[in-house]
Amino acid sequence: MTPIVQFNDVRKTYNMGAVTVNALRGVSFEIHAGDYVSIMGPSGCGKSTLLNLLGCLDRPSSGQYFLGAEDVSQLQDDALSTVRGGRLGFIFQSYNLIQQLTVVENIEVPLYYQGWPEERSRARARDLAGRVGLSERLEHKPFELSGGQQQRVAIARALVNDPLILLADEPTGNLDSAAGVEILKIFAELNRTGKTLIMVTHDPNVAEHSSRTIRLRDGQVESDVRRR
Repeated sequence: MTPIVQFNDVRKTYNMGAVTVNALRGVSFEIHAGDYVSIMGPSGCGKSTLLNLLGCLDRPSSGQYFLGAEDVSQLQDDALSTVRGGRLGFIFQSYNLIQQLTVVENIEVPLYYQGWPEERSRARARDLAGRVGLSERLEHKPFELSGGQQQRVAIARALVNDPLILLADEPTGNLDSAAGVEILKIFAELNRTGKTLIMVTHDPNVAEHSSRTIRLRDGQVESDVRRR
């Protein structure tokens, strides 16, 4: 099966004045459609750098990153932006919702930038709000919601463009344990329906919900364990 993510000897170096930081030092792995992968490792191991590269928010210093069949490792900013908007969905620890917009409007935001007709985008947003259990909260604004509900809005927003991959950065980090469990149940259901998820987490209990864990140390892959 052709992988939908392929890293070939990916390196990322930051030059900070006289100091050179080797954030990633020759990382290689493949992810296939339907995988549910957690990325773990100690602070400073390269997790955030890896997620930025996977999300086309940055480019490798060297090596190749294939997303689907396309080498996106050296695309220019406009092309990277197109890839992000059309093929990737992002879920953040801090939700990153727009406080002035309602639930349904927040979910619609990516479609607005893609030029979807208002009626079609509103129907899509309502459908996804229902999928994450927010049908009764469509006209609420983020400050009227619990943390778990806000993260559900963020998940629906990430799904709105039917992305190739969902990228989640510490998605339960700001939630109590009960709300975190509910978010992980949504992730499990999305994965059962075929969605590919890549999740950065520091919590081994959260990582246990994934089917595979890639552990980084000092900018390299220390282990890559598939559980099921």
